[in-house]
Amino acid sequence: MKKKILFYAGFFVLLFAAFFFFLFYGTDYYKVKLPVLGYVQNFSFTDQDGQKVNEHTIDNKVYVANYFFTTCKGICPRMNGNLDSIYHQFDNDSNFAIISHTSMPETDSVPLLKKYETKMIGSNPHFAAKWYFVTGVKDSLYELAKSSYKLDSENADTLSMADQFIHTQLVALIDKDRRVRGIYDGLKEDELTQLSKDIAKLLKAPREGSVFNHSAFSNN
Repeated sequence: MKKKILFYAGFFVLLFAAFFFFLFYGTDYYKVKLPVLGYVQNFSFTDQDGQKVNEHTIDNKVYVANYFFTTCKGICPRMNGNLDSIYHQFDNDSNFAIISHTSMPETDSVPLLKKYETKMIGSNPHFAAKWYFVTGVKDSLYELAKSSYKLDSENADTLSMADQFIHTQLVALIDKDRRVRGIYDGLKEDELTQLSKDIAKLLKAPREGSVFNHSAFSNN
């Protein structure tokens, strides 16, 4: 009799736990408290393996975006070295990625990006599959930096495209719904620590478009 009572008690505890989980899942109780700074527009670039990288590549992924160029001797190696550490913290999570966009598409060809990748993260295909070094049309690369990632200078509009040049240690964090949730200094330890924490939060958070994202009692 006692075992039966304990069984039913445990059953109802689990039932109520499940009830409250689905009641609050997707509401503000579960949402990550980070601002939405912008939305990432559709894009299409080419990575270090000559493969297309677009918005579908990062569907349902949390990713970090930054800009660099392969011949940079200053901030780029340090920034990407720090991102390498971030990358390895989440290398077992298939929903995390990094997209490093070249600032110099006129010189950073696919073979050069491949050499850079090997220098940065070696030839392990597991790592390469989630860190994309991309090139493309300069206008598209720079427009994405300015309008989507918020990484380009506001006065860039006063310059012709030929005169514009992105050289920044800032990196953007994008959630599973392609929303920019933070801008971080890729050279500062405290901001990198915060970036790591925010990545972990976003990886655990559901997509806004998830079927379970809204409470069963919500009108949304």
